Amino acid sequence: MSALRAEGLYKIFGRRPREVVRHLEEGAPLEAVKERFGATCAVIDANFEVAPGEIFVVMGLSGSGKSTLIRMLNGLLEPTDGHVYVGDSDVAALSSGALRSLRRDRMSMVFQHFALLPHRTVLDNAAYALRVRGVDKATRYEKAEAALAMVGLDGWGDKLPSQLSGGMKQRVGLARALAAETEIMLMDEAFSALDPLIRREMQDQLLRLQSTLNKTIIFITHDLNEAMRLGDRIAMMRAGRIVQVGTAEEILQDPANDYVAQFVQDVDRTRVLTASSVMEPARSVVIDTGGPRAALRTMREHQSQAAYVVSREQELRGVIRDEAAQRAVKQQTTTLDSVLDKPATVSASTLLADVFAPSAESPLPVAVVDDDEHLLGVIPRATLLTAMATLATDAPPEESPPPEGGPAAESSAAADDERPDVIVERREPGGSA
Repeated sequence: MSALRAEGLYKIFGRRPREVVRHLEEGAPLEAVKERFGATCAVIDANFEVAPGEIFVVMGLSGSGKSTLIRMLNGLLEPTDGHVYVGDSDVAALSSGALRSLRRDRMSMVFQHFALLPHRTVLDNAAYALRVRGVDKATRYEKAEAALAMVGLDGWGDKLPSQLSGGMKQRVGLARALAAETEIMLMDEAFSALDPLIRREMQDQLLRLQSTLNKTIIFITHDLNEAMRLGDRIAMMRAGRIVQVGTAEEILQDPANDYVAQFVQDVDRTRVLTASSVMEPARSVVIDTGGPRAALRTMREHQSQAAYVVSREQELRGVIRDEAAQRAVKQQTTTLDSVLDKPATVSASTLLADVFAPSAESPLPVAVVDDDEHLLGVIPRATLLTAMATLATDAPPEESPPPEGGPAAESSAAADDERPDVIVERREPGGSA
């Protein structure tokens, strides 16, 4: 079940908004509709689902409709048409009292310009949502102090907002949302007012908190690098429409249209794409119960000088080289434990930029493993270098500039050909390689 779901959302400002929606649904050109009705079509037919515990980023330039969209999610703006569901609750159908309860108990919001009460202390600001909810003073202060500690403001509770830097004020806003202990956090350009260094620190802070708290977060930003860094998935908006929803890798590697392709052309892909995007299936693998003779047969079969050793559950035990296997056979050793080397490993989510070092230091392909050390695949050095060369030539040619007002104008974002000897492949126990 989704934590939040949007279905066919429209928000039209101006005269006869429902008639505008009808014309848009019938396929009338947007510019013709705007000219005929003098309407502002802020959000047009938005559809998406946000899973529990997901950071869902809505990315778009100024005027794309992202802030209007987020205000429909918590009922601050009523949709012209469509539905927003929080769990099973249709936000637009809620009474005013139920809507207040939703905002108080299930959703919290972090604003771009902090929205702190200037004459209340940091602790009182962090506890404010709990005060509105009617939580007793001792409990709300306890929760607020814990939230301040989470964001690195332990001991600052007696200060006033005027005594804090911009980054610290935003931490108070984040602490207020955390203290409320709501299921969903809406963050509207929450870090946009901060300088780049503090902004990066706040992004780090959010990712650290999310790793333990597992909140459902809808994060609005106009910064592509921020979207790519934070989002489990990203919704790209343009002129009120969501033009693509996907992971950072999906958007980089398979942009839905020219607009998205131009938007992402300057992204450092090595800081977004992961090991899973370039890894290959393994081919030379032996089960750890097979012994050195089985390892030698596997290596000869695949014409390799080493093989990875896995358990029957595909847990990576190590790597055996042909010289070590031959010595073990001569010494009549029947197990592999004593002749295994430790291979270089990375997780499937390791950024490509972080695969270079282990690849350079290892004569063997880098093994890709999951959290339980199961072998998922490998990255030979030649494959990594080929991927890098491909990424370097993926950008659109300079002689095809984006249209005026497009992302390049407005966005704030800015070999060894020899294959290693070992080519490894994952196989099921008892199966053929």
